[in-house]
Order: sequence, then C-alpha cells, then structure tokens
Amino acid sequence: MSMIKAIQRNTASSEKGAKGLVKGIIACAFQNLAFMLPTSLLYFLVADMMNGGVTGGRIWFYVGGIAVCFALILVTTYFQYNNTYFTTYEESGKRRLSLAERLRKLPLSFFGKRDLADLTSTIMADCEVLEKTCSHFIPGLFGSLISTTIISVGLFAFDWRMALAALWVIPVSVLIVLLSYKIQDKTQAKTMAVKMACADGIQEYIETVRDLKANNAEQNYLKGLSGKIKNVEKQNLKAELINAVFVTGAGTVLKLGIASVAIVGAALLVNGSLSALTFFMFLLVASRLYDPMQAALQNLAAIIAIRTNVARMNEILDYPVQTGSETLTNNGCDIEFNHVGFSYNTGEVVLKDVSFTAKQGEVTALIGPSGGGKTTVSRLAARFWDNQKGEITVGGMDVSKIDPEKLMSLYSIVFQDVTLFDNTIMENIRLGKKGATDEEVLAAARLANVDEFAEKLPDKWNTNIGENGSELSGGERQRISIARAFLKDAPIILLDEATASLDVENETLIQTALSRLIKNKTVLIIAHRMRTVAGADKIVVLKGGVVAEQGSPDELYRRDGIYRNMSDLQSDSGKWKIK
Repeated sequence: MSMIKAIQRNTASSEKGAKGLVKGIIACAFQNLAFMLPTSLLYFLVADMMNGGVTGGRIWFYVGGIAVCFALILVTTYFQYNNTYFTTYEESGKRRLSLAERLRKLPLSFFGKRDLADLTSTIMADCEVLEKTCSHFIPGLFGSLISTTIISVGLFAFDWRMALAALWVIPVSVLIVLLSYKIQDKTQAKTMAVKMACADGIQEYIETVRDLKANNAEQNYLKGLSGKIKNVEKQNLKAELINAVFVTGAGTVLKLGIASVAIVGAALLVNGSLSALTFFMFLLVASRLYDPMQAALQNLAAIIAIRTNVARMNEILDYPVQTGSETLTNNGCDIEFNHVGFSYNTGEVVLKDVSFTAKQGEVTALIGPSGGGKTTVSRLAARFWDNQKGEITVGGMDVSKIDPEKLMSLYSIVFQDVTLFDNTIMENIRLGKKGATDEEVLAAARLANVDEFAEKLPDKWNTNIGENGSELSGGERQRISIARAFLKDAPIILLDEATASLDVENETLIQTALSRLIKNKTVLIIAHRMRTVAGADKIVVLKGGVVAEQGSPDELYRRDGIYRNMSDLQSDSGKWKIK
C-alpha cells in the first residue's frame, strides 16, 4: 500500500485530501525550522560578543538576519496555514458529502446495524473530531518529527556527546505515549459506546415524549436518561485522566533533556573537552527544541484516539453498495418471484421458498399473519434488499442485475408511514418527479383529492406543512403521498398498508384516489384488512416464509383455508360492541 493510500485509509479522506495533509506536514516542518533560525542568529551574536564585540559591518549582518528570519517565519506560516487549515476544512466538507452520498447508495441491510443517532454522530461529530485532528494534530506531530530529525543531524555534527544528552529523551517520551496505544483504543471505544447510548436515549425521549406523558412514565424515563448522561461524564473524565497520565509522563521525561544537557555540558566544560560557546549553543537549542515535541506528544495521544472515529467512517465507506446495469431491459412489468429465499443479518430466515407472479394490469394482494414476510417481499421486489436464493424478475429482467436507482424509476411506493418535509404542499408533491411543472403537480394533487383540503388553507398550495407534515391530519398526509405516486406515474405500484391507520371517511377518499392510480399498472398491495383486498385480482397468502395459498378471493374463500379464516375472523370482529 502506498503512503497516500495508507493516509486515505487512516484518515477516511480522499486522495486530494491525503496529498494536502502531506503538504501540511512539510509546511509545519519548515515552519519549525524557520522558528529555529533566530537561535542560530543569537549564537553568532554571542560568539561576536565573546570575541571583542559587534563591529559596524556585523550590525548590518544581524539586521539582515532578523529581516530574513521574520520573512521566512511569515512565508512558512502562510504556507502552513493554507496547507493545513484551509485544505483540511475543504476536505472535511467533501468527507461529509461523500459519507452522505455513500449512505444514499447503501442497501437497507446496512441501516439495520446503525440507528439515526449513530449515523448523525458519524457525519457530524466524528467528522468534526477528524477535522480538528487533521488540521491541528497530524501536521504538527509529523512536522515536528521531521524538523527535529533535521536539527538532530546538525547537533551531532557539532558534538555527538551533547547531541545524545539533548536527544535521548525524545525516543523515550514517544515510546511512553505509544505504550498507551491499546489502552487508548479501549478507552475511546467505551467512551463512544456510552455517548451513543446517551444520544439514543435523548432521541428516543424526544420521539416518545407523547406516550411517556400519557402513561405518567416521563419521570422514570428521565431517571434512566440521567444515568446515561452521568455515565458519559464519568467516562470522559476517565479518558482524560488516562490520556493525561501518559502525556504528562512523556512531557516530564522530555523536560529532563535540558537538565541532562546542563549536567553533561558542565562536566565536559570542566575537563576542557567542550567550549563555552558550544555549551551555550546546546542550552539554547534545547530550550527551543522541546516545545514543538511537547505539543507533538499531546497530538500523538489525540491521533491514537481518533482510530475509533475513523473506523466508524470506514464502516460506511467500505460497506458494499448495490450496483448493476443502467439499462432497463424489461419486457412489460410482470413481477415474478421464483423460489426466493431471504434472511436478515441477524440470521433470521424470513422467506424460505416464495414463488408467485404479479401480472401487469392486475392487483395482487399479499396477506397473511404478522411475520409471514409480506413487507419483505415488497422490499425485495424494489431491491431495497438482495435475496440470497432464487430469482426476482420484472418483465423477465433480473432485478439484482439492475442499478437500484434505475430500477426505482419503474416503481411508485405508498407507505403506511408517510415521510413529508418542512416545506410547502406543492414542493412535497413535486418530490415525486424532479423538474415537474406546477400544472403537473396540481393535476396529480387533484387526482389524489389533495385539493379538497389544500384550497382551504391560508396560503393554499404554498402553505408550509411543518416538520413531517405536523400541520396536517393522517389522511391529508397520506393523500400527499399518493399525489407523489400520481406525479411519478411509474408502471408498478407498491401499496404498503396505505389505509391501515385511517378513519372511515379518509379511507374512502384515499381508496377512491388509489383506484385512479392503479389503472393498467402492476399493483402489489400489502394489507391486513380483508375488505381492502376483496376486489383484488389475485391474493397471495404468506405464512412461515412460504406461499400457503394463492388465487382469486372467491377461489380462496371456497377452499376453506387461511384466507377464509382471516376473512371470517375480521367479519366477526366487526360485530364486536361494548357491553
């Protein structure tokens, strides 16, 4: 693996970002060397003073030297700033975008492993930590190591004995910090775990506050949440303490360098094997040499700590995406499941052997007991997941060989849980078709009966509906979702319990809209209410991961099987009344 590739891997950065980081390290090294130049100038000044004083000609030498030192410090600082801070922040923005783009292409199997709080933390908090590390820590650390190495060569050229006295503390200090490698890794992993538990708890509280209040359970929940917050505090203190022990220990050893220079230099000076000027020069260099190294050791500890953050990013970047052909080769839009088997990452087998055909121009309903695999079938049909066994085709085209985004152009999906955005009614519907005109949006909206309530609102179609449509009722939100499907006008319609949670009035309106939507299309309906599927052309009954029954509603009712039993049970439940 090349150096650039290794940097990319260890910093979750692009090739350009890795090269920018290398430039930043070099710039930091030159900046450290520039800051050492005044020390050299001071050495010559002391030498002149010991030899009778500074003559007129030498004054201009020192004036010019000061000007050169100032100019070099200014130039190196400018390049250091541009190649560390500016480049890093630009790369940080690209990193966030690349993570978001990668998430967009990942299959749903990935999102079963990472929840919303976790992913948000990766894109925001982890990126922020890495941003600071790449701008402040990594260039400073490796820049210091390079500059110290160059200076060390010069010191050995003067006097190897004094060089050893000044430099022995550096490898010892670095070794102390490196020994904390495994401890830092474990501590950081624990810290991240308690932070995620706390973030999940806060998110859960916000999402369920209504239910908690309704059940007088708010105080009990907050007690548990308070415990999670305290765990974060304790773990942060522990992590900082462990870090301080190693870094402070290394820093203490580093300070011994000045003492060893003084002791060794004094001994050599006494026996006459070292000049006073050389002794002074080593004391001067030692007083400046350890400052960047002190910061570098702190940086080394911080760099070790980011391994957990980088690993979380790389998990996203390394997860295999679904790929396939960009060309649709389907002949018609019949959906065929041929001996399909599927299991989730947990190992739970959901589908064992599922075979059926949903024909174009017909309504195919999927019913069955909970956990039978109905929703899984619809997700596999749209390639939200990839099946491990068998084959799924649309018009004879294997869906596993088609790019998911290209395949999705054939589907319009109406979910039970509608997702809306904090925007106008018009823009929420326009989501169904990029670049749709206002006339097209309005036409789709009227087909879905959205105009019935939109025209009564203060700003009509330009009314902002709040976060996830909080200003609308469930039926109104669902009609907007159906309007999107009308606007997209895809040949395949997936209806996932689209009317399950609605009142009778809204259900009737939405069923009317759906009747318009599904004409001449391949329709796959998931439903629990038998009256919803009574008019379907074909019913597929799923139970235990297999097709237990399939046929028309009348055929299945006459068979006296699962479908008839479910129909009779729901019919009986409709007669229930409060006694």
